Amino acid sequence: MNLPLPSPATEDLRVFTVVARRASFSAAAHELGVSPAYVSKRIRLLEQALGTPLLTRTTRRVTVTEAGEDVYRHALQVLEAMDQLVQAAGSSRREPRGLLRVCSSLGFGRRVVAPALSALVQQHPGLSVRFEVLDRLVDPAAEGFDLDVRIGDEIAPHLVAHRLQDNHRLLCAAPAYLARAGQPRTPQDLAQHDCLVIKERDHPFGVWRLQGPGGATASVKVTGPLSTNHGEVALQWALEGRGVVLRSQWDVAEDLRAGRLQTLLPAWQQPAAVWAVTPQRPAQSAKVRVAVQFLRQWLAGPAAP
Repeated sequence: MNLPLPSPATEDLRVFTVVARRASFSAAAHELGVSPAYVSKRIRLLEQALGTPLLTRTTRRVTVTEAGEDVYRHALQVLEAMDQLVQAAGSSRREPRGLLRVCSSLGFGRRVVAPALSALVQQHPGLSVRFEVLDRLVDPAAEGFDLDVRIGDEIAPHLVAHRLQDNHRLLCAAPAYLARAGQPRTPQDLAQHDCLVIKERDHPFGVWRLQGPGGATASVKVTGPLSTNHGEVALQWALEGRGVVLRSQWDVAEDLRAGRLQTLLPAWQQPAAVWAVTPQRPAQSAKVRVAVQFLRQWLAGPAAP
């Protein structure tokens, strides 16, 4: 007599979808916060429950079998339905629970987002947060993040963006640099200045796109002897009088007030709002919805930079 196969566990399906997406047991383990041995065990149990191999393993890569591709599609549907069920069952409970995976850029993440998340967990003890700061643009849908808090208005159409705060980037330089090099009079003059070029997430490297009076725009190719992938490094160089920097207003406000930096071409700025970017609408997840609302209030309140 053939005994019926056991139904696959939801946790095993969740682990499998992460392995399939990351094409790596170790990367999946890191994302899930578990050991590679645990991931291997859950995949083995899932394959036993379904009676078919789902993954092909080599020394360098994990690939999904044809049967695995079908299971992956169905697993996503099952997990989405389960998440909706949990949210619906707990809709009367105001306190969000569970792990929230958040990422942001290096400088903004450290100085602004990290303290906001600390306050979020203090206010909602049922939440736990895993926070990563990255120097590259992130696709939260592909990389397993619930929320990407980013600066910049270029957002892929498959993602859902929620404006948290208006923001713009300013052209700044130290008085010592301006005494040596003079003031630029037009955006095109920036091409003749030492500019501190940043490769940071959404920045196009070496090209500054600005908006000016009456909706005018300018795109300037800038160069200089110093460049970096870290905005805080570029800001420190600017304070040392090494050149012109394009930084968000939250980042340079104190230095401008203290006179350590001066605004250049004040009529020309680069719009770069603060966004909460999610792979799905927050209404489908109480923890994401609460986090977005909290971050919006935090940035608008007295604790904001």
